[in-house]
Amino acid sequence: MGLMAFTLVFGLMFLFGYPLVFAMIAGGIIYLMLSGYSLGGITDLLAIHFSSQIVLIAVPLFVFTANIMNDCDITRKMFDFIQRAMGGIKGGLGYANILASVIFAGMSGSELADVAGIGTIEIKAMQDAGYDGAFACAVTAASATIGPIIPPSIPMVIYSMLTGVSLGYLFLAGFLPGFLLAAVEMIMVYILSKVRNYPAGQKTPLPLLWRGFVQSFPALLAPALLLWGIYGGVFTATEAAAVVSAYSILISFLIYKSLGWKKLYTIIKKTLFMMGYISSIVAAAYIVTYIVSLERVPELITNAFISAGLLSNKWILLLSVNLLYFLLGMFIDVSIIQLMVIPIIFPIVKSAGVDPVHFGVITTMNLMMALDTPPYGQTGYITSAISGTPLKDVFKEMIIYWIPIEIAALMIVTYWPDFVLLLPRIFGYGG
Repeated sequence: MGLMAFTLVFGLMFLFGYPLVFAMIAGGIIYLMLSGYSLGGITDLLAIHFSSQIVLIAVPLFVFTANIMNDCDITRKMFDFIQRAMGGIKGGLGYANILASVIFAGMSGSELADVAGIGTIEIKAMQDAGYDGAFACAVTAASATIGPIIPPSIPMVIYSMLTGVSLGYLFLAGFLPGFLLAAVEMIMVYILSKVRNYPAGQKTPLPLLWRGFVQSFPALLAPALLLWGIYGGVFTATEAAAVVSAYSILISFLIYKSLGWKKLYTIIKKTLFMMGYISSIVAAAYIVTYIVSLERVPELITNAFISAGLLSNKWILLLSVNLLYFLLGMFIDVSIIQLMVIPIIFPIVKSAGVDPVHFGVITTMNLMMALDTPPYGQTGYITSAISGTPLKDVFKEMIIYWIPIEIAALMIVTYWPDFVLLLPRIFGYGG
């Protein structure tokens, strides 16, 4: 009775266009009331659960770092240097776009932060140089997918919280898939630049290039500091987020002089607003996860998978899960998919013999692709608004050229676990 009522309330609110977080909370309250559970007791469980999730502290710190980098011109200085370095190469700004995303990935951990921040600079530079708007938007959206795959990664932090998998090993496992995605995107830039005859840009004299490197060096040092700290055993991933946040403030205040107290206050407010949204989703999803656990949904789904013969072949199972992620990502916010689906799917894939770190990278990569996939693909809407390019042209470019190569990279990551787990094993992972 309770589960049916939850499904009905959730479904109706979804159909009538209410935010999914409200649908989850309303459905959860109805379920708990009809099932005789105390709402006060659930509140206590929420408090106990999240007070023990120290890893979650990294999320607001990475969001804050991304806001500092974007609002204090640090990302612009990084892109200017990369743009100069790519001068004289046909399609050079396309390559610069991807390389900037790889570097920015080491600081923000968020695809949308990449698109809305450094993406604004990239798209304007490409349009000013004569690239068509659809290409500029599509390469920006596609390259931003790299952000949460190369550490740090907010989706990986959430995955670690939900599954108990080591965040350090997840971060390590993201490097090679992230570089793979960057490589196949650069191949696509090369092909399209040749076919469409995109401009090469001007070569930058070596003294000017060196000056640009010196100016951007403090910003480029941030990801190196984070990775050295984590894998050198100096601090945990959560502590690393705090260190990089403090470092970003210091270089903005003392070196670039682009941050004052008023701007810092504005950035803190912006971060708190974003975290209010993220926190409400996490809390609402925990209620749903609690209900799913009470109703033994993972066990029921596992039995259904066994009956269908999916657990006998983990590769078919992974293909099925990838397809599920892909379809859900076309219509639902990826953070909600992650928080609602992983607690159900994770025990199933683990029982089928899939390595949990490997599956974490598959999940992250697939869900980040969902941000590029119409009709819900948020990167398409953001880049269209930034550039003034019609949304249909952006999605057409994505569907024809960029989403297929993202899928190809995802299939390599899915079916080549040794490639994904190479770095974690070097650092002692036993999976």
